[in-house]
Amino acid sequence: MPKKITQNEIISLVNDFKSGIQINNLVKSYGYTKATINKYLRKNINENEYKLLAKGELNDNKFVSDNSVIKNQESNNFQNDFYELEPIYFQIDEEKQKDLSSVPLDSIVFPQVVYMIVDKNIELETKFLREFPSWQFLPEEDLNRKTIQIYFDIKVAKRNCNKDKKVIKVPNTNVFKIVAPLLLARGISRIVSEEQLITI
Repeated sequence: MPKKITQNEIISLVNDFKSGIQINNLVKSYGYTKATINKYLRKNINENEYKLLAKGELNDNKFVSDNSVIKNQESNNFQNDFYELEPIYFQIDEEKQKDLSSVPLDSIVFPQVVYMIVDKNIELETKFLREFPSWQFLPEEDLNRKTIQIYFDIKVAKRNCNKDKKVIKVPNTNVFKIVAPLLLARGISRIVSEEQLITI
């Protein structure tokens, strides 16, 4: 079972991101998936500020205003007007990060059973990656990729299923590796799960 992120980690995560540390480096430092880190950053940072930080346009500040730091209700550690952060002494090559968010299909260990949404003719429901808010930080080239989505929890799958579609059970998850060439032939190059983006 994945470990649960703590309030102190969320505070530290947001401060690190505001100081200029990019998401891929936060993944390495904190040990959570990119989707998890991205979810908590978006939840605790103003959308416009998040976009500027993701582009590296706000990472020259040495101080972060108290108004933009998460308030920990159980602690009084953030009562000062400013919170000083240590300078960052490294630079990130944005070009090298473009495809680091995805995990190769061969390295994924799926649960025994997953669920998918299909139409009445049992055709796979495909979406462009841009349709998933959690992955909006990726470059335009990746956002235009066709994907299929899998669910680990049937309740979540049913919540996302329209009346003209249905949820099917995939009892053998090895099928994704078997049909990978067929998916690629149809232009589908990514599988979106609850917390990971998988490269076919």
